[in-house]
Amino acid sequence: MINNKEAIRRQLLKLDEAPMSSYHYREAALSILREAVPFAAACCTSVDPITLLSTGSSTDDIIEAIHHQLFDYEYGHEDYNSFEQLIHSEIPAAALSGATEGQLERSGRYREVLRPAGLGDELRAALVSEGTCWGYVTLFRTIDEPLFLEEEGLFIASVSPLLAKALKQKSLELPSMTARGRKDEPGILVLSELLEPQSLSAQAGYWLKELRSMENIGSDTLPRPIRAVCSRVLGQDGPKADESKDAKVCIRMPDGLYLSLRASKLEGAHGQIQLAVSIEPAKPADILPFVAQAYGLSARENQVIERIIRGFSTKELAQSLHISAYTVQDHLKSIFAKTGVNSRRELLWELFSRHN
Repeated sequence: MINNKEAIRRQLLKLDEAPMSSYHYREAALSILREAVPFAAACCTSVDPITLLSTGSSTDDIIEAIHHQLFDYEYGHEDYNSFEQLIHSEIPAAALSGATEGQLERSGRYREVLRPAGLGDELRAALVSEGTCWGYVTLFRTIDEPLFLEEEGLFIASVSPLLAKALKQKSLELPSMTARGRKDEPGILVLSELLEPQSLSAQAGYWLKELRSMENIGSDTLPRPIRAVCSRVLGQDGPKADESKDAKVCIRMPDGLYLSLRASKLEGAHGQIQLAVSIEPAKPADILPFVAQAYGLSARENQVIERIIRGFSTKELAQSLHISAYTVQDHLKSIFAKTGVNSRRELLWELFSRHN
């Protein structure tokens, strides 16, 4: 029986209002959830809402040790309760014990990853707000502890929109008007198929340090966003292969800069596989979906801005969208009102100068 459900919800709502980084929010939220649903270990992950890949995680040490295997199973194997399934489920949370009817051995993830680490049941939730996923939560119990109850899963599902809303806000917070842009260059990191660093540019070393600082991890730990994009590339050769899914993420850094990470596969002369990860300040096209969410722009307004970025005139906008020039002007007035500007030039500055 879960006690003080409303008290837990109030704590989460109060936490939502506190000024803190995404990392510290995830840590605090897990601490509150533990009061309602006991667990031995946990992982709370923020994701890119476009590609659904990790932009940062908070994990316990026991999970950190097997995190690379969990990524491998998520993107390279078919198994129970995939996050993609949960995102589209009526109830976005499920226990492994429930999905396997109490027979955890049915799950390859349990047999190959969880059980060897001394873990038993697993309760997963997709954090969805207004139809968009902003993160995941996974709670774990040891082999010797009881299985998760259906009531516990339903409770986590009931508070997942609160967690999603908070992670969304952290991802979309606008930098201050006085924030100065940075002129950082792209970096390249090359990894082995086992995600072992092989070589990197000086700028990649700088970005690795920034990402590790953001996630509060040591210099010997590969940042989760890099693991995520690499795992997706490697998974494109497995049973869950889907080359239409981009191996990229767009991350809002603590200073407001949006950083873009993309992985691609390199094949050597002797069949050796390596992974190249590019890390660089995000381009306008990468940032636009986040900006649209932040300002509450409609799908049509988003299309108008995409064309403004490409330099379309009002006439060209109208022709490409099959609408009248008057309708274009109406959309522009709405966009200007939502973003607090008075012209296209101000709009471009507002959208991108504050994020780069």
